[in-house]
Amino acid sequence: MKLLITGMAGFIGHAVAKRLSGSGHRIVGVDNLNDYYDIALKQARLDDLAACEDVRFLKIDLADRAEVAALFEQERFDRVIHLAAQPGVRYSIDNPHAYVDANLVGHLNVLEGCRHGKVEHLVYASSSSVYGANDKVPFATDDDVDHPISLYAATKKANELMAHTYSHLYDLPTTGLRFFTVYGPWGRPDMALFKFTRAVLEGRPMDVYNHGDMSRDFTYIDDIVEGVVRVLDVVPTPRGSTEVTTDTASAPYALYNIGCGSPVSLMDFVRAIEKAVGREAICHYKDMQPGDVPRTWADTEALYQATGYRPQMPVEEGVKRFVDWYRRFYAV
Repeated sequence: MKLLITGMAGFIGHAVAKRLSGSGHRIVGVDNLNDYYDIALKQARLDDLAACEDVRFLKIDLADRAEVAALFEQERFDRVIHLAAQPGVRYSIDNPHAYVDANLVGHLNVLEGCRHGKVEHLVYASSSSVYGANDKVPFATDDDVDHPISLYAATKKANELMAHTYSHLYDLPTTGLRFFTVYGPWGRPDMALFKFTRAVLEGRPMDVYNHGDMSRDFTYIDDIVEGVVRVLDVVPTPRGSTEVTTDTASAPYALYNIGCGSPVSLMDFVRAIEKAVGREAICHYKDMQPGDVPRTWADTEALYQATGYRPQMPVEEGVKRFVDWYRRFYAV
């Protein structure tokens, strides 16, 4: 098949492209290479894919409607893995328009491209952020998610609603994946593992929010990738929809959590970093940040029923692999 991977210079996009390379598909990856974080890291990910003869990269901004329409018309994709987005809960408070451009306009342009290009399956990234400060745990895809507490979360919920509309109106099979705190080698510098590891290695204090009283369903990058690849072949049909609504059979639409299903306390996560680095952390405890949530926990039963797969990487081993990569990449 011919596959499109959006956000290929990103953390998950790079990993998915590398995993699919050599599997017989022709892969086209796009990214706008924005400066939300170090462009050199994004370029290094692309350089890591340079030896993959079945992977081709194009610099494209998904918010450019004409450019995206031309891409779909020229390439004629069979399936699409849409991972490009403006990430980050905290950044959305100060830079709201970036989220509208990337996460709403960009998502719509991809949906339109899939619609007119007769794409047989669109798999797209959602986020555990849509659950907001829900008290019920573990979080399940049929839980109420109508009260987001960040603009980022609101845009990801909007992505799910937009996808459902296109599935219903145009019979476009779509599958949304709610990712839970992805971590591992080649990760994003704005995420806790990257920032904490750098601080511990450099012997600097690091900010620990809500005084460390938080937990996350940390999910290793290889587990995320395996879920994405397996879901790509589970094309939803109207009768196979996982949505729990009165019109369950009306659209080829599916929605899954991808998480370990076993939350880890933030301080246990810090201890794992300390062990991998071989040095104690200097913690600067602070209050909760606006838009953040105290805990996440994924109910992954639906993903298992659909794919036969459950994420399985223990956090301590996953953190060690990241720290080993970080030392090699930055030569420290």
